[in-house]
Formats: sequence, C-alpha cells, structure tokens
Amino acid sequence: MSRLRGLRGATTVAEDTSEEVLQATAELLETMMKRNEVARDDLVTIIFTATPDLTSEFPAAAARSIGISDIPLLCATEINVKGAIPRVIRVLMHIYTVKDHSALRHVYLRDAQPLRTDLPQ
Repeated sequence: MSRLRGLRGATTVAEDTSEEVLQATAELLETMMKRNEVARDDLVTIIFTATPDLTSEFPAAAARSIGISDIPLLCATEINVKGAIPRVIRVLMHIYTVKDHSALRHVYLRDAQPLRTDLPQ
C-alpha cells in the first residue's frame, strides 16, 4: 500500500548563476527520483529552499525544465545561519511510495554531503 512520505536532498553550486542553479537542481531531482524509484505520477509537491546568497534563479524552474510542471512547486529562502555552507539548494519532495521511511535514500550531492553525514549516500 502506498503511503505519503517526505524525501530530502540538497546540493550546492560553485557560483550563483542561472545555469548552475538549474543544472545542479535538475541533477539533484533526477538523482532523488532514480535512487528511490520515484515515478512522475508518485510526486505530490516539491518544496525548494536556497541560501540567501542564491538569487539568480528559482530552483523550481529546474523542475519545470525536466518536465515536472503538473504538481505544486514552492521556493523559499533558507534561514541565514552564521557559518553555514554557502550556495546550498535544499529539496523536500512529497511522494507516494510503498517504501518505509527507513528505506528511503535521501540525496546530498557536492558540498552538501556534510549536511547529513548520518545518512548513507
């Protein structure tokens, strides 16, 4: 039986350009879906946050660019914590899946890997 679950991910960009934000976000979304066997029909919503130093592009535009345009997408600014990793894009993907919470494979790419060292990559 499918259940609604939350799938997390994050990535970073080397510089704040539209091209970098779109490419890194698309890579993250595709990796999250592939590693967790998520089909487009399994998607419910996707919430994106970006650190305050990313202003060149909406991360949700990357979802649209890879064909995810029929579900609600929301972008927000991550809180500005002193000493935090710069230029980070975070994703919370709500999905329907038969997997238990413990079977989900959250995805942390590039310089975002230290955000969750407790999770297997």
